[in-house]
Amino acid sequence: MEKDYSGEGDGEVSAVVTEQQQPNSDETYLTTYHLAATPSGLTQDEFDELRDLVAEFHMYKLSRGRCSSLLAQRVQAPPDTVWSIVRRFDKPQSYKHFIKSCTVSEGFTMKLGCTREVNVISGLPADTSKERLDIHDDERRVIGFSIIGGEHRLRNYRSVTSVHQLERDGKIWSVVLESYAVDVPPGNTEEDARLFADTVVKLNLQKLASVAEAMNRGDNR
Repeated sequence: MEKDYSGEGDGEVSAVVTEQQQPNSDETYLTTYHLAATPSGLTQDEFDELRDLVAEFHMYKLSRGRCSSLLAQRVQAPPDTVWSIVRRFDKPQSYKHFIKSCTVSEGFTMKLGCTREVNVISGLPADTSKERLDIHDDERRVIGFSIIGGEHRLRNYRSVTSVHQLERDGKIWSVVLESYAVDVPPGNTEEDARLFADTVVKLNLQKLASVAEAMNRGDNR
């Protein structure tokens, strides 16, 4: 696997990469450094607090022809509320804009290696997507999946989403970090590939904030 995993705003930052030669191999890998710049929508102070978590969950080793990005979303709701939405691998349509429906197997159990079949709304360069759950950590609020089939342009797509609590002056809010790595489609530049994927992820994170904040207002009534 490519993922190195031990165990009011939005933003994105493209990966800064350095080349590494694999021992006894002619293949060169690019290692992402999403720590190089603060994603827009977060303050420097907020990002400094999250740096160790970015390094743990959101770093990738990429072969040539792939790209990566990190996006952030501040949510005015407790992390447990946000995580209750994000953790549902079987219900991505609850906050992902472009999903029409999601199907899982009969007797579905949420465990590593389980899969879902996603149908995408019309108008996008995609129809279906088969996705596999790679990471699911309720204690640390981290989830990750890979796209392993379907009709779409996100080839070899891997994604990790993590939910974090921040607190200042007695106020608690959440920051959601989502990173991905994906193949650059033939005929596209890395910038083209990131622009498409970033736009989808950004809209999803904005809707996640809206859903979680509405839930939180309801809970506090």
